[in-house]
Amino acid sequence: MQKSKILWADDEIDLLKPHILFLTQRGYEIVTVNSGLDAIDMVEEHNFDVIFLDEMMPGMTGLETLQQIKKLKPQIPVVMITKSEEEHIMDDAIGGQIADYLIKPINPNQILLSVKKILQNKQLISEKTNLSYRQDFMNISTACDEASNYQDWTDIYKRLTYWELEIDKTENKSMQEVLDTQKTEANSSFAKFIKNNYLDWLNDAKSDAPILSHKLMKTKVFPNLNTGKPLFFVVIDNLRLDQWEVIRPLITDYFNIKDESCYFSILPTTTAYARNALFSGLMPSEMARFHPELWEGEDTEEGKNNKEEEFLSENLHKNRLNVKFSYHKVLQAYQGKAVLDHFQNLLNNDLNVLVYNFVDMMSHARTDMKMIRELAPNESAYRSLTKSWFEHSTLFELFKKINDAHAEVIVTTDHGTKRVNRPYKIVGDKTVTTNLRYKQGKNLNYESGKVFEVLKPEEAKLPKFNVSTSYVFAVEDYFFAYPNNYNYYVNYYKDTFQHGGVSLEEIIVPIVHLVPKNI
Repeated sequence: MQKSKILWADDEIDLLKPHILFLTQRGYEIVTVNSGLDAIDMVEEHNFDVIFLDEMMPGMTGLETLQQIKKLKPQIPVVMITKSEEEHIMDDAIGGQIADYLIKPINPNQILLSVKKILQNKQLISEKTNLSYRQDFMNISTACDEASNYQDWTDIYKRLTYWELEIDKTENKSMQEVLDTQKTEANSSFAKFIKNNYLDWLNDAKSDAPILSHKLMKTKVFPNLNTGKPLFFVVIDNLRLDQWEVIRPLITDYFNIKDESCYFSILPTTTAYARNALFSGLMPSEMARFHPELWEGEDTEEGKNNKEEEFLSENLHKNRLNVKFSYHKVLQAYQGKAVLDHFQNLLNNDLNVLVYNFVDMMSHARTDMKMIRELAPNESAYRSLTKSWFEHSTLFELFKKINDAHAEVIVTTDHGTKRVNRPYKIVGDKTVTTNLRYKQGKNLNYESGKVFEVLKPEEAKLPKFNVSTSYVFAVEDYFFAYPNNYNYYVNYYKDTFQHGGVSLEEIIVPIVHLVPKNI
């Protein structure tokens, strides 16, 4: 194995011989110089893995040397060493993108720790992460076997998501396959849990039910109105828990988290059902019954989410909330910019509801566009693409403005999405819905087993369009495929992100209450 090469620049380098010997004995190659100019010459002629730079050298100071080194080879990590504890020197050094900052007198272990942190950081993180996950593997498996309620499953999903993000940070991803297998097994058990409990949640008032879509606003949003300040309610369509976790650090630069939890999306986990339920405070069958003028069934060609503002207004009225509110749906960048341009007007409202559709559009684009699929070939890249979008989005700018205005935000989604890989044959007539994760219609023909069947739609609070209407939901990572053109259909939709069915990723979704840091 090739030795790591370190350049050490200090005008009192002879006094550091014990430190240099200490590092040499641990396998590092040390090159020493007495001045900043000599250090620059060395950097021009040779390659180094790390540079130690004394700040208080005569002639060219450490900070001046740092600037020149960064111009020559900006990728080399530099550790600044100084006797001074003056804050402005620290600020200048940090601004110069140093890798570490040490204050004299230093001891050999400090130096070794700094080198390891820089050169072996990824390796050490990988080793520690893999070991920790292996230790937690059996705990998670046992938790899946013993899970008996929705909170158990929420905790399991959070732990799996945590390890997914931690393994993302490792170099060799050696435990990724093990985690993927454990997630598949967890989703299989979760599907059984949903089959055994979902209908009870909707029909038995005494059941231990989670917050479901139609109760979310009444439980989490409405109690925070009438405070004298505007409340922003942001719904990012199709946002999974793991995607929230990758944008969370960006948001928490500006906000503190007052409350962070999860709720369960209703079935089908689609925009037409789950988001309408969220805004209306009603289950789909109730929307169809009480508001036929607003509800669009599967048998119509109309958009299924064109009446969200009206549903929201009815929900506020039903809960006797006389508040001034606005509703905005952002599908394209210019609409997001318009929200920013009129931000001051929003501060006059008690409630501002904003729906951002980018993540949903991204999942569809990944299905239809080869380039997007190549940009996000796996779950990790899909998360990265989400973070990149958010970081440069008008939504992030909106969060910054809300923080400046000392207002609060509740951010959530309507459902998540599942990466599907296994086809499941189903047969139906031309009236059957086209969604890949659920089917609604009559005379559905399929092999019973890896699905969640709802033969009586009224029990799932779903509209019944004729006497023989039934609903079938795909579970785990299955997707429905018709026998006609089966191979083409399977090849086109395999390894795409879909929603509508039963999985941890689709059903258990985040809701977070944020308060600004600058209050």
